[in-house]
Amino acid sequence: MRSTLLTLFIFSVCIPYTHAQFTETINSNRPGNSQGAFSVGTNIFQAELGAKIGKDDHSLLNYESDIFGVDAFLRYGVVREQLELSIAADFLSETRQFTTGGQQEVKRSNFDRITIGGKYLLYDPYKSGPEKPNIYSWKANNSFKWKSLIPAVSVYAGANLNLSEDNPFAVPDEGKITPRIELITQNNWAGGWVFVMNFVADKVTTDFPTYAGIFTLTHSFSPKTAGFLEYQAFKNDLYSDNIIRGGGAYLITKDLQIDLSGLFSFKDTPSRWQIGLGASYRINSRTDKDDMLLENSSGKNKDKDRGKKSKQKRKDTDFNDGK
Repeated sequence: MRSTLLTLFIFSVCIPYTHAQFTETINSNRPGNSQGAFSVGTNIFQAELGAKIGKDDHSLLNYESDIFGVDAFLRYGVVREQLELSIAADFLSETRQFTTGGQQEVKRSNFDRITIGGKYLLYDPYKSGPEKPNIYSWKANNSFKWKSLIPAVSVYAGANLNLSEDNPFAVPDEGKITPRIELITQNNWAGGWVFVMNFVADKVTTDFPTYAGIFTLTHSFSPKTAGFLEYQAFKNDLYSDNIIRGGGAYLITKDLQIDLSGLFSFKDTPSRWQIGLGASYRINSRTDKDDMLLENSSGKNKDKDRGKKSKQKRKDTDFNDGK
């Protein structure tokens, strides 16, 4: 774990500075399961918390499960604007009722996931701010632009911690620490559309590694409301599935967001549904001096007017910037 964090630290120092990740309003990954490419920004602490209820119904093993869970994703921006450290923790409680061989009930609860890791922005196509409009051509301003397909790209590396030897949600012979890596892309499109892709390799050192893809499309309907639709496919030798999520979020203040979401699966081994409710809160410990240093760190932002334009571009897309 220490070697992973050291690598991320060296990586962030050696790569030239780009531009600020900080946004005027909170940049949350909730309520979907994917991560956005951008960090929260230096000296920003953010807590993304949620609770869920649901049911699994397995047609072959003949059981039904009532599920309750809580999850937390804690994020902090350090060293560089592109670097973010995080802790993800999911606690799950399940009551499983078998309908064959006599009525049986099994209860189990533990952490389904505890992961400590870091995310680093490798490439940001939006660093130069918004494109200047063509005052001579309506068609040029409203036609499709191929460069809009170029996404922001980040990498994530983390360590899963298994704190219990008898964790019922762990894979066989999982061990205490296993790696998790992700490749993250994000497109911010005109009209308040954001498309995020996560490609995940989890617990690859075990006999049962998991490989997943998460694809999230978000749309801002107003400065305070946004909705999302998400598809996730994952596969390992124990369990594979395809899952659809959907829901929305509402911005109460520039630092507080609440959300509501739902989930269902396509198969009946098991069939699944869940409903989740959550909130994201940001603690901003940045100072005016921090923001001045950010503007002076980039030659593109030395001009005060240009700095305002770049900031306005991020402000227009920040509500669903994380998703």
